Amino acid sequence: MKALLSVETEIQIPFFDVDSMGITWHGNYLRYFEVARCLLLDKLDYNYRQMQASGYAWPIVDLQVKYVRASSFEQKIKVTASLVEWENRLRIDYLITDAHSGTRLTKGYTIQAAVAIDSQELCFVTPEVFQAKIRPLLENMD
Repeated sequence: MKALLSVETEIQIPFFDVDSMGITWHGNYLRYFEVARCLLLDKLDYNYRQMQASGYAWPIVDLQVKYVRASSFEQKIKVTASLVEWENRLRIDYLITDAHSGTRLTKGYTIQAAVAIDSQELCFVTPEVFQAKIRPLLENMD
């Protein structure tokens, strides 16, 4: 899938993220995804505070992680988040690579669905407030 918008960030694996063998604990990769996802939403100008203010929550309803190679204490990684679906849900793809060699370490995706905060109803079409943020990007793709 072609990405509508992507961001990259570098993270150095801190000591508290590794296990007794010095390998990054698997659950921390979801935090790295979240760091990149928040940067992506900021770049889109529709971050979590703006989502809430617009009347929608966007919980993660599905996620997938594929661990390819381990990362370790003090390793610098590059985390890329790419928005690839937006019409009925948000799908963000992630790629984590070694910052120096570019070696693939982990990949995955998250899927978020809009939920109206007042009614707690799931939206089957992306709300207009989000579509308005996407429109300029779509126009630039043509």
